[in-house]
Amino acid sequence: MSTEMFAKTPMEVAVYELHNFSISFFSSLLGGDVVSVKLDNSASGASVVAIDNKIEQAMDLVKNHLMYAVREEVEILKEQIKELAEKNNQLERENYLLKNLASPEQMEKFQSRIPTDIQLDNQNMQVNMDHQQLQICTHSSGSAV
Repeated sequence: MSTEMFAKTPMEVAVYELHNFSISFFSSLLGGDVVSVKLDNSASGASVVAIDNKIEQAMDLVKNHLMYAVREEVEILKEQIKELAEKNNQLERENYLLKNLASPEQMEKFQSRIPTDIQLDNQNMQVNMDHQQLQICTHSSGSAV
């Protein structure tokens, strides 16, 4: 620090240091293009504009990289959701088929081994599945219930 810096207000010193930090940080991001731009007490408006432009370019670069990473992650998650939905549909079909093929005695024996809260969930799911099948049947036959 030079002796001139002691005469400045703390705010001016902080702004000066922030600009120097910004220049060095963003120059490392942009490959050293900004290193030649120095901020001093006699900085012209052109150098400030140049710094602002470089900062804006660096921020755009960071934003583009983040957006690309987010899009990539969203595509991966969409694929996982699709796979899980397909597996869920397959398991629901298998469950429905097994319930239809089981005898009433087998179902009763099975139901007695399941805790009460799970039985209630299964009954609600069965009612919903029956309702969905009824809707499918009425839509395909064209009649209303």
